[in-house]
Amino acid sequence: MLFCPTCANILVISSETGYNKWACNTCPYEFPITKQMTSRTRLKRKQVDDVLGGEETWRDADQTDKQCDKCDSNRAYFKQLQIRSADEPMTTFYRCVKCAYNSREN
Repeated sequence: MLFCPTCANILVISSETGYNKWACNTCPYEFPITKQMTSRTRLKRKQVDDVLGGEETWRDADQTDKQCDKCDSNRAYFKQLQIRSADEPMTTFYRCVKCAYNSREN
């Protein structure tokens, strides 16, 4: 992004006169584009937190009878969280005791 040196507003690309130029929408400032202009900025990825609380919280979770979709085990840890609005039911998260496969039920 480029900004106008006169009024500090953002410059837009305009081709009204037959050639490309940077132009300000609020003042008469124009800057002709004579060469290819590129810039690339690598953004740092945000560190994502585990919404379910990580490995420690699953150790203390209750167990129930639940068929695992991955390994056919019959036991799973479960937790319930309110992830939608208050008038919606809670979401139940399951984690297989045997293979640690995660699933959920709305």
